[in-house]
Amino acid sequence: MEGKEEDVRLGANKFPERQPIGTAAQSQDDEAKDYKEPPPAPLFEPGELTSWSFYRAGIAEFVATFLFLYITILTVMGVVKSPTKCSTVGIQGIAWAFGGMIFALVYCTAGISGGHINPAVTFGLFLARKLSLTRAVYYIVMQCLGAICGAGVVKGFEKSQYEIQKGGANFVAPGYTKGDGLGAEIVGTFVLVYTVFSATDAKRSARDSHVPILAPLPIGFAVFLVHLATIPITGTGINPARSLGAAIIYNRDHAWDDQWIFWVGPFIGAALAALYHQVVIRALPFKSK
Repeated sequence: MEGKEEDVRLGANKFPERQPIGTAAQSQDDEAKDYKEPPPAPLFEPGELTSWSFYRAGIAEFVATFLFLYITILTVMGVVKSPTKCSTVGIQGIAWAFGGMIFALVYCTAGISGGHINPAVTFGLFLARKLSLTRAVYYIVMQCLGAICGAGVVKGFEKSQYEIQKGGANFVAPGYTKGDGLGAEIVGTFVLVYTVFSATDAKRSARDSHVPILAPLPIGFAVFLVHLATIPITGTGINPARSLGAAIIYNRDHAWDDQWIFWVGPFIGAALAALYHQVVIRALPFKSK
């Protein structure tokens, strides 16, 4: 018996109890990872206006949003005009088109502009002081222009069917109130922007460097899931540029009547996501200087 007790004692010392998965990284100090919080972006940065990289980033946002609207609105039109959804990609296909394009375009433009492709994402990152007001306004303008051009090209391809199929415009579906639509847009955008913050968190990358994370993948997947949930309610906006571009080219009263929902909702959702991530998750206001 004494021999067995000795074996148990030696085994316990040789193989100490492991911490539950995920808690070890959370308990490590920032100093151990040599991580330093980057300074917040200035509100105004006049020097950006003389830099080619600033304008290149805006062009990248324009082209990415143009391609995003072109592919996604064409997909929506193809599903809507078919007499039976069984012969098309259906709602799941529309959701994959939106999510897949975001995955591809964020991957392509992340190193140039950050890959926002969405005024709500830009607004949330601005509130978190990740970019200046100058850059945020410039990005939003270029995103909206790209969306308008993308929807316009689709109308050029679908001249006979575009008006009949409502041009892929967003509006609250019959049977739902404007409050329902607003709530769907707030929650859907919160999911997207919170995913953006988490997938691009520099501290998380430093802490969990052993876990490879391809940021565009969870972001695109979040867009896909939100579309599955809210296409029946609003057609899924969660991107003011996407909603504005389609509304301008379609230009019918019922699209403009609900347009405010697709700006107010996403901006509220983005603000809540920025607040949650920065204050609750990262606890930045409570950290000692």
